[in-house]
Amino acid sequence: MRALLTIAMAVSAFGQAYAADLTVRVVEASGAPVENAVVTFTPASGASAPIRFNWPYQVAQRNLQFDPYILIVPVGAEVRFPNLDRVRHHVYSFSDGNRFELELYGRDETRAHRFTRAGIAAVGCNIHDQMQAYIVVVDTPHVGRTNNGGSVLIQGVNGPGELRVWHPNLRARGGVVTRAVTLAASGVAQEHFSVQLRAGGHAH
Repeated sequence: MRALLTIAMAVSAFGQAYAADLTVRVVEASGAPVENAVVTFTPASGASAPIRFNWPYQVAQRNLQFDPYILIVPVGAEVRFPNLDRVRHHVYSFSDGNRFELELYGRDETRAHRFTRAGIAAVGCNIHDQMQAYIVVVDTPHVGRTNNGGSVLIQGVNGPGELRVWHPNLRARGGVVTRAVTLAASGVAQEHFSVQLRAGGHAH
């Protein structure tokens, strides 16, 4: 047993030693940075399970808005939808693979939904049309969101795989562009995406 444990630890250390840090930058054709683009790297060999992130799986209703506007969660995550407003909300999504409905509920009440398929859930309120959010359900731990400079750092990746860039206003089918990449076993790597956004693409 001790020998097996030693081998397992060595394999783990080997995997960590041979991994790169990937910086992805997303800009418009004009060169303007694209904030809040969700970037994922999916290894060709598949992702190991389970996948966990260290932020709350929660979309609150506050001041007649959803907070946060974009939430990233792993497949299988249960997302809470607390109502912090003085009015009732009716939360729903009609997105393929991620349809759900949380009927009218009031202040300080919470409802939840479990997301079982990777994809995008566009979330709205049936009472307040201005409320909108997006839940990005992923099946890889290698994910991040671009900052106001259009960049995101994804650590601990290597080998062949697929890069995906999603943004709610991106001019592409499903708001997604993809690229096959092969990353070095160690060191740093950079990828650059030039995209087109629909009008209003700078919101949020």
